[in-house]
Amino acid sequence: MRIGELAQRAGVSVRSLRYYEEQGLLHSTRSASGQRHYTDEEIERVLFIQRLYAAGLSSRTIAALLPCVESPSEENSDAALDRMAEERDRLSAHIEDLVQTRDALDALMVTARAYRDEVLVPRKRPELRAAASA
Repeated sequence: MRIGELAQRAGVSVRSLRYYEEQGLLHSTRSASGQRHYTDEEIERVLFIQRLYAAGLSSRTIAALLPCVESPSEENSDAALDRMAEERDRLSAHIEDLVQTRDALDALMVTARAYRDEVLVPRKRPELRAAASA
């Protein structure tokens, strides 16, 4: 199948497929006129690559993991496991950073609400000021 059909069947853009080839994630054969041709198996490969991207992996990491998928061996599996552990650690650190950022925003929101409730709302509603001073 040609690149447009693969793109349609896999639900990705032609541009993405070209990028995958540039990164060594996807391979095609070429016709005499230079058109890319793919097999039906490439659909599953593209879907797999998309899942890895969605999980936050970079093209470099995906390229390091693909040999384990393509030709499993003890060496490939060990290398893939090491790389996945590195990625998991990176993602865990990123999650910790996001949690800290969320917690800091929560604290700022508490401060902003307190300021609004104690200073801004009474200014806007004179009856609250009168009640507070009575």
